[in-house]
Amino acid sequence: MVLGDSMAPEFSEGDIVIIEPEGLATDRSYVLALWQDEWIFRQLVRSDAGWCLRALNPQYPDIALPDLSPVRGVIRQKSRPGRRRAAKRYVE
Repeated sequence: MVLGDSMAPEFSEGDIVIIEPEGLATDRSYVLALWQDEWIFRQLVRSDAGWCLRALNPQYPDIALPDLSPVRGVIRQKSRPGRRRAAKRYVE
């Protein structure tokens, strides 16, 4: 379940996300990462400087990654509780 507003407006607090632990993380994938002993949900972005975790809400800073080891899963789908037709897929 999404907590907070770091991934708004695409993901709202209370959205349910399905995570594929063995999913292939690519540029612009939505991922779950373990960073400094905290689970965070961000978009994985590649630049000339390397990889970073980016919140969709600009109030949150980017997190530069030394490598992809903190990435623990790829978001496959989201849905709103009680709304089956409101599901959206991100990975096929």
